[in-house]
Amino acid sequence: MKYSIITVNYNNRDGLRATIESVVNQTYRDYEFIVIDGGSTDGSTDVLKEFDDKITYWVSEPDKGIYNGMNKGIAKATGDYLNFMNSGDCFYDNQVLRHVAAYAYNTDFIVGRDYHYSEQLQRGHASIQPPRTTMMHFFMATLDHQSSFIRRELFVGSPYDESHRLVSDWIFYVEKIVGEGHQVQFIPDIICKREEGGLSEQQREHNRKEINNYLHKFLPSGVYADYATLSKLDKTSLYRLFDILDNEKKRRWLIKAIKIINKIL
Repeated sequence: MKYSIITVNYNNRDGLRATIESVVNQTYRDYEFIVIDGGSTDGSTDVLKEFDDKITYWVSEPDKGIYNGMNKGIAKATGDYLNFMNSGDCFYDNQVLRHVAAYAYNTDFIVGRDYHYSEQLQRGHASIQPPRTTMMHFFMATLDHQSSFIRRELFVGSPYDESHRLVSDWIFYVEKIVGEGHQVQFIPDIICKREEGGLSEQQREHNRKEINNYLHKFLPSGVYADYATLSKLDKTSLYRLFDILDNEKKRRWLIKAIKIINKIL
């Protein structure tokens, strides 16, 4: 199983170094490493030159944004599965690729978990995986792209949509998994240690706006309204609800409980 690890970077020299070190120290060696730098001016290219003999392909030139950079990486990739480990994010440990390869799944998406760590609080947590990939999940969230391995053939004729600033990877998941029915296999392994920080509140609002604009086009208005109602639950409660509804015995007890609560109210 050959992996293509693609890293996109722009003016994040220290984060880039950390990401590169986490890739080149993997004990599993059947991978290629592609780095697309957007013309950084902070010394990132010096880091790339330092690791030149360990990087399969790298380029530093102006681009049109993160998805343009990711598409450049896709165009150079030859592996069976692609992973996007962007600068600042790192493989959780040196055994990650070896563990993923051991599963030997024949599926379209292999998805592990992210580990979110706060240096300030000196603690972290691993991301929660959904019981299954449904439109309800994507209405509320996405899959961690740093911890996802995507079959390369899925990108043939379907690169990331560069017209969106923040959500093209989410759109790709929705169209491929929900729209086309491609298979997802979740694994319990932690794949990525996430860089502390993330989107600003302003970026989060723009992100949600892009998602809602797409959802209104993708879903009939009545379906959107139903999902909007269910999304009032937090993810943990929603995933628990799915688990209950999938079990006939648990489902009967839930219905009884709802009827009792309804009478009380």
